Amino acid sequence: MTADLAAAFAGRSVLVTGHTGFKGSWLSLWLSELGARVTGLALAPETEPSLFDAADVVTVLERHVVSDVRDRAVVAEVVREAAPDVVLHLAARTVVREGYARPAEAFSVNVDGTTALLDAVRLLDRDCAVVVVTSDKCYANDDSGRPFTEEDPLGGHDPYSASKAAQELVTQAYRSSYFDPARRDAARPVVRLASGRAGNVIGGGDWTPDGLVADLVRARARGETPVLRHPGAIRPWQHVLEPLSGYLALAASLARSEGASLACAYNFGPAPEDDATVGAVTQALLDAWDTGEPLASEWRHGEVTRELAEAGVLRLAIDKAARDLGWRPRWRLDEAVSRTARWYRAFAGDPGSARAQCLTDIRAYGSTVG
Repeated sequence: MTADLAAAFAGRSVLVTGHTGFKGSWLSLWLSELGARVTGLALAPETEPSLFDAADVVTVLERHVVSDVRDRAVVAEVVREAAPDVVLHLAARTVVREGYARPAEAFSVNVDGTTALLDAVRLLDRDCAVVVVTSDKCYANDDSGRPFTEEDPLGGHDPYSASKAAQELVTQAYRSSYFDPARRDAARPVVRLASGRAGNVIGGGDWTPDGLVADLVRARARGETPVLRHPGAIRPWQHVLEPLSGYLALAASLARSEGASLACAYNFGPAPEDDATVGAVTQALLDAWDTGEPLASEWRHGEVTRELAEAGVLRLAIDKAARDLGWRPRWRLDEAVSRTARWYRAFAGDPGSARAQCLTDIRAYGSTVG
């Protein structure tokens, strides 16, 4: 995998939006390892600590721009200056309960931010592969428990989920209106636009509000027993490097001459047997973290605010990515849990080890045979 991706990205200009976030920081480090010239556009890190600061991600960037992705003038200028071969759009509001608290913000960032970026790309006089990262929550979830395929209806019972479905519709509209290879002007550059829908991720350096691992880390730091709102909820858990490898594989495939047929939506999730409940993943993480501390194997079920509903079951079908991209998950859930716990143990002992721990995992993942 490493050799294939290095061949695709070495020396290429890559724009990553949302690069100061959890996934964006991991992605920026990985792209730098592959030899890409990375430009980042995002707000300043929103958590303290943050992986972006802990791993000193700014030093691997060719350019670091702090701005709201909805600022069209800045986005247009960054796209023009970066002249990207590849755009990976991760800038978004990402928390379900935050969407309930500030619904207009979720829709504005996830929809208007995407249109701002795609408008800038539309005016770029350059061949470009674009991957818009949305979410597994973009589907109209009926809680049936069946794995959703890319052809299933979009929807969303809460503002965040609906905003991700809307982001998918925006992506589809721009693809058919401006980037359809069958309709494009032969004299114009080729822009190939796809979207990636990923499941729940774990991994070192996640301090996202309401994130499972982040909540566990914060509870342990305060000497408290972790509280789970929905311990029985089933999610498609995976290490953060899994969907990132999918986005990179998709972008690399889009950039090839035959990539036009891949300009569509793709799910990136775990093997079906690794779908697990929140409670099971929490227990596995606490057990893997166990250093003899009192909270190592304890959690409790908290009260749930009923009006803030979340899906009980969410699964993804990944057959399409396997067939079209040759992509498959490489690490089983136990490996993802083990590496996540190891990262935080190392960070607790030496906060300066954050980047080294990330690079260790990136190199190990790249050398894993799928």
